Amino acid sequence: MIKVLAIDDEPLALRLLEVYIEKTPGIELLAACRSAAEATPWLAQADAMLVDINMPDLSGMEFVRSLEEPPLVVFTTAYSEYAVEGFRVNAVDYLLKPFSLDEFRRAIAKVEERLAYRRTAQDPGDSFLRLNTPNRSLQIDMGRIRYIEGMGEYIKIHLDGENAPLVVLYRMKKMAEELPQGRFLRIHKSFIVPVARVREARRHSVTLDDGTSLPLGESYQDEFRARFTS
Repeated sequence: MIKVLAIDDEPLALRLLEVYIEKTPGIELLAACRSAAEATPWLAQADAMLVDINMPDLSGMEFVRSLEEPPLVVFTTAYSEYAVEGFRVNAVDYLLKPFSLDEFRRAIAKVEERLAYRRTAQDPGDSFLRLNTPNRSLQIDMGRIRYIEGMGEYIKIHLDGENAPLVVLYRMKKMAEELPQGRFLRIHKSFIVPVARVREARRHSVTLDDGTSLPLGESYQDEFRARFTS
């Protein structure tokens, strides 16, 4: 059961969210809130939140940006110009008012998909990457991988707790094929990132949870957006 917060300063819009939640299987309403302040005590329990962007005092966008580890976000607004900003803060979806029950359910399906990716990324079942090269065999804890960088016939594996990357004779194409697709994503001809570490995306760059900024290649943008916004 997905636990969600509904946040909107307009009573009718908030009531509509409540009705849609009641009519959608698999989700539970934690609280219906009129402001960001009212929603704050519920954040730790929430898997996702439906947030109106245009609210007095603190806008939905400002609220999400203020949180270090926000729940998954679906923005709701009457203004289409906020769509790009929503993508930049890694929102799951963006609902333009007035939206239908079907549109709402599609957004919730995206939330379910994102949560499934997170669970896959955190699954300790097979947590090691095993590489066999002409010179050595390696076993690497996938949970420590910050990102993978390609350089010709070699790759650099950047790991938590290591000052220098691990350099391995390996092709990026082969590396991308062997990594679990639910946990890793190729964002550029030279970069692969763990899905769970992506914190923000701009049109031509991706920012990871440690602040590292990497390029988002033109030919990889559609797949990236499909993963994070579909």
